[in-house]
Amino acid sequence: MTDLPEYYFRIRENGAAVFRVSTENRQRRIEMDEIAVVNIRNGNVKPHGDHVLDAEETAVIAEWMEERRAVLKDRDIDDIHRAVDYLNLTTHWANSRAEDDDLEDVTDRLLLAMHDLRSVLVRKKADRIMAAAKAEEG
Repeated sequence: MTDLPEYYFRIRENGAAVFRVSTENRQRRIEMDEIAVVNIRNGNVKPHGDHVLDAEETAVIAEWMEERRAVLKDRDIDDIHRAVDYLNLTTHWANSRAEDDDLEDVTDRLLLAMHDLRSVLVRKKADRIMAAAKAEEG
């Protein structure tokens, strides 16, 4: 049997609830005591109840937050690559299989979403080009 980790992070929408895991009791049952709540977006760590986080707990939570942010960043990039694939599949569908009523149903929404995306991408690209030009000058 493998040893359980000392801490468990119950993932929530904006972070996690942090538990200390223990089996040090007479029945050898798993006990999980909530010690904190973490908000990954703003970095807040709130001890649970009257619990005071010690240095080890604070370090474990900080390490988890760093790893979690990396996982979420990787997922975001993967989602964008999937979106590119979906755009290509959508193009193929519109060109080869879509019926007129199908196209009527989605065309306006797709055109607006693509226009919005294009506007943001063009603006961000121009910002990067301008920043690079300024960096070269100075």
